[in-house]
Amino acid sequence: MLFFLNSCSTPDIGTREIFKKQDANNIFVNKGFGLMYENSLYKSKEVTKKIDDRSLIIFQKNLKKDTKVKITNLLNNKSILARVGADAVYPLFYNAVLSKRIFDELEISLNEPYVEILEVTESTTFVAKKAKMFDEEKKVADKAPVEGISINDLSINQVKEKIDKKVKYDYIVKVADFYYLKSAQIMKKKIINETTIKKVSIVEISNNYFRVFLGPFNKVELIEKAFNDMNIINFENLEVIRNEKNT
Repeated sequence: MLFFLNSCSTPDIGTREIFKKQDANNIFVNKGFGLMYENSLYKSKEVTKKIDDRSLIIFQKNLKKDTKVKITNLLNNKSILARVGADAVYPLFYNAVLSKRIFDELEISLNEPYVEILEVTESTTFVAKKAKMFDEEKKVADKAPVEGISINDLSINQVKEKIDKKVKYDYIVKVADFYYLKSAQIMKKKIINETTIKKVSIVEISNNYFRVFLGPFNKVELIEKAFNDMNIINFENLEVIRNEKNT
């Protein structure tokens, strides 16, 4: 049996899979790039529902309507509470569609809209667990050294943000965490065999804790392509982890 530590759709890899929730209360959390809503996205049908500029409603494909969420700008740790709106289709690469108000209040950069979407529940035990997880993920990113990169505007049809200097960083795409190395190896082989992605690695985070990840990547186009390529095996909660060594 394969045990996942993150929530995703069940791909067929030849054995019955049992998913271990991220915590006892099955709290959803995802790090990735947010997309700022603009009317042009709706007109072009890249986003299928509208969001008012002043709204605290977001679109998030993994969460039900009216779910409360905490959105955090991972580059400055500013956060805000919001609520998930109606189901909407939007580009796979983004972990949520956010209003202009959220972008403005959190001072999210259009050049690097790196945010965390965290489901808000009555649980308090998850906070400590998540803090520990974040530290572990930073260590994982540090084990995947590549030269820093500069990513330009990640959004679609957005006005480019003026910056005085380039921000250098790199990313990995977290696929899943496993209890057993053999399980991680099976998943790595599946990705290589069934997608066009060849840059797949495994890192041991701790005892009985093995992560499969894509990258590291030095171009945003490669990160987006990896997301699209992974769609064939139905993973719904890929996460982007930023390597902060060069910041």
